[in-house]
Amino acid sequence: MEAEKLDEELAALTTLSSAQLRSRWSAVTGRPVPKVSPALLRNALGWELQAAFHGGLSRRTQQKLDQLAAAKTETRDAQPGMRLVREWNGTLHVVTIGEDGTIMWNGANWPSLSRVAREITGTRWSGPAFFGLKAKRTAA
Repeated sequence: MEAEKLDEELAALTTLSSAQLRSRWSAVTGRPVPKVSPALLRNALGWELQAAFHGGLSRRTQQKLDQLAAAKTETRDAQPGMRLVREWNGTLHVVTIGEDGTIMWNGANWPSLSRVAREITGTRWSGPAFFGLKAKRTAA
């Protein structure tokens, strides 16, 4: 789909009846029509069309939303300038988050905290959990 076609489809949503919106929802998403007002369905359908065109949410954003919805854990993001310290088997490991977000450990750059945790432990770990950035949520 081209950008002009997307713009036309989004503009056309304002002219669709409730029945037409429900039909369009089914055609676009393949999912059951949610029981919401036509105005909200129009907005949701607009989002679905744009997500299909632009690629939707990033994996990281989707994971964050899923985590918030489940309300079981909370993960803080590693911020530039942070130093994460963890002792493992008697050895102190220090990871530094660079100003550009690079992850530095043992004089090398790493693609993720999880890769660093795996290198340290020899097993698959959640990097944020290993370095204390992920915590269980307590009941309110």
